[in-house]
Amino acid sequence: MPVLALLSAVFVVGIEQSIQVKYGVTGIIGLLLLTVGLKAKNPTLSSMGAVVLALLVAGPALGA
Repeated sequence: MPVLALLSAVFVVGIEQSIQVKYGVTGIIGLLLLTVGLKAKNPTLSSMGAVVLALLVAGPALGA
């Protein structure tokens, strides 16, 4: 069980670092909102985080 927890922690840190490198502080804020919303079972926070991340990803396609 500790190996699974360690692997998941390494995976999460890797995802956070790649988002921070690619999308900067706004990406980390979006990921934080999404994660906190899911953990707290708060649909408002998780929706806000998902929208922020979606806008960051779709930004170049929208011409922003």
